[in-house]
Amino acid sequence: MAIVYQEENRIFTLQTNHTTYQMKIDDFGFLLHLYYGGRVDGTMDYLLTYYDRGFSGNPYEAGNDRTYSMDVLPQEYPTMGIGDFRNSALIIQNHDESECCDLRYAGHDICKGKYELPGLPAVHAKVQDAETLMIMLEDKVSKVRVRLLYGVLEKEDIITRSAEIINGGNSGIVVEKAASANLDFLSGTYDLVSFYGRHAMERNIQRTQIAHGSHVIGSRRGTSSHQYNPAVIIAGQDTTEDNGSCYGMLFVYSGNFMCEAEKDQYHQTRVMMGLQSDLFHYPLLPEERLVVPETVLCYSDKGFGDLSVKYHHCIREHLCRGSYKNQPRPILINSWEAAYFNFNGETILELAKDAVGLGIDMVVMDDGWFGKRRDDNSGLGDWQVNEEKLGSTLGELIDRVNEIGVKFGIWIEPEMVSEDSELYRAHPDWALQIPGRKSVRGRNQLVLDFSREEVRNYVFHQICDVLDQGKIEYVKWDMNRSITDIYSSVDSQGKVAYDYVLGVYDFLEKLTERYSDILLEGCSGGGGRFDAGMLYYTPQIWCSDNTDALDRLRIQYGTSFFYPMSAIGAHVSAVPNHQTGRSISLRTRGIVAMTGAFGYELSLAKLSGEEKEEVRQQVGEYKRYERLICEGNYYRLSNPFLDEYAAWMHVSEDKKQALVHVVMLENHGNMTVNYVKMRGLLSDAVYEETQSGRNYYGSALMEAGIPMPVEAGEYLAYRFVFRVVDRSV
Repeated sequence: MAIVYQEENRIFTLQTNHTTYQMKIDDFGFLLHLYYGGRVDGTMDYLLTYYDRGFSGNPYEAGNDRTYSMDVLPQEYPTMGIGDFRNSALIIQNHDESECCDLRYAGHDICKGKYELPGLPAVHAKVQDAETLMIMLEDKVSKVRVRLLYGVLEKEDIITRSAEIINGGNSGIVVEKAASANLDFLSGTYDLVSFYGRHAMERNIQRTQIAHGSHVIGSRRGTSSHQYNPAVIIAGQDTTEDNGSCYGMLFVYSGNFMCEAEKDQYHQTRVMMGLQSDLFHYPLLPEERLVVPETVLCYSDKGFGDLSVKYHHCIREHLCRGSYKNQPRPILINSWEAAYFNFNGETILELAKDAVGLGIDMVVMDDGWFGKRRDDNSGLGDWQVNEEKLGSTLGELIDRVNEIGVKFGIWIEPEMVSEDSELYRAHPDWALQIPGRKSVRGRNQLVLDFSREEVRNYVFHQICDVLDQGKIEYVKWDMNRSITDIYSSVDSQGKVAYDYVLGVYDFLEKLTERYSDILLEGCSGGGGRFDAGMLYYTPQIWCSDNTDALDRLRIQYGTSFFYPMSAIGAHVSAVPNHQTGRSISLRTRGIVAMTGAFGYELSLAKLSGEEKEEVRQQVGEYKRYERLICEGNYYRLSNPFLDEYAAWMHVSEDKKQALVHVVMLENHGNMTVNYVKMRGLLSDAVYEETQSGRNYYGSALMEAGIPMPVEAGEYLAYRFVFRVVDRSV
């Protein structure tokens, strides 16, 4: 069994193949955290120590025992008001405006299968592949109950955590702060690895020591944001790609979040992940409840590379859903950088004609096909096809594209509204706005109040009317601004930000149920909502609006720590690049984009005959290796922020085939030789590099690597394909 409860000492043990997670109900009913790390036997309560700590308060039940203090003890779900002055996972304002919640053990249940969260995305598994532990805690005075949920995927080394806060009392309460997971470490010095950025330069890696005080990252932007990703790693200071201990915390949510890491006065470390407390003031009437989004935990003692492999597999197999979960994705050409708003139906048809001759599977009609959408200042919310612009009905255009031999996809931005739109003129109150104040605009658009069902339903039916007009096989869902003016005319203001995200999830759930065969790709100005919550509905996400190959190497590097390659939308775009003005060879642009879900973002008609032939070859190469790229184990072979080259590889599950890509980032006079070391191969197997025909032992490739050619040129790129052969060197 993955979950065991020992009645005699009231200890819960959660076991996966390589990890152990343990906690204890103590004599006063507090739920104490004992251990999380590499798999161990026995009980770990011997790690708890008790001393008289000055100015650390003691529960009343402890009597004269000053050695017992919640300010020092490791906890599963620390709360405000019980004498613990460290960061709290839960803050409750009671009906008398006091802030206190004293949670004690009130029961538990263990069952087969993985719990589900109503209205929220969560890891899923077959009944035989997971177990669930539910622990009920209760404040005996206020009758507030908290149901802690633990999901254990034993073979995956994954433990998930969530919390449900229930008002069991007779008066209203307010949830001021709520996390889903807390990790307390009694000893050790740790680094916090987080992923920061900005629009068009997301998920840069940052590694900082967890020092005394509190280090906080998060989002108040209504989305998980370009600025910080809701995923962190707690790492030993000597942890590298290949070695050392590290813990991952991945928040399965697409809105405001907060991660706090602190070292306390006794050098203990606490890290928690949950909802952002700013803009959050969630009232609960009697018997109402709040479900906190899930955090996915994972531990590895083999470094960041092994941790990433585990998360990639979990997301691919136990988070993503739908018909495209394990299917090859169509290679697409998007009209945006090819034409922007300046297109008509003939433009799309010509793009399709060029695409079919190059082996590209799909053409996507991006922004500008609806209402009076001439530019990005008008039309959002009016999801009616502009047949005058297209020169036909949408159905007729789709049929003509399909007759050419290419699939058809379309762009939408359902959450937004332009002030210059029929929808806004009819329903200005449907936009998030604070009465008496001028709105904060973003991209000259406002945000629809998706916390309101009638607003969602109206837009949903508009979108369905469009999708029903023809064989649309792909939808790109965009969101191009942060959320401000947090106010709703029908809801408590502290609930709006959270309920808005639940509304988006409700819309997505209905859309994926109705159009189960459509490939849905998420986007928020590129990577502004690249998170595990969206991947539950959209198996791939546009990684960044920045398509510059050099910048993408760094963006995709940071993304890869948690998210699988199948989730990363990556395209070849024109040069000079539209975001940076940089010119990089078509070969290098192709190799960089082949890291994930592959496509193109340029005008095919402007390519030379030689370039078109190269595109044709790229398409063939990607289709040849797509399964390996999207389903194989992915390894980072360098750090493009520090090294002279960027290198990464994909290895099949049986380790018999590997694909290695390298891009030279620097080239100097009398250049030194760079050696690229592989990972994840069979040490005692012999691999043939298919282009040169040379054989190598796996151990040699991993321990010594192979030298990169020294050639003149800028940002040169190389591909190596290795396969196991049945002969010795």
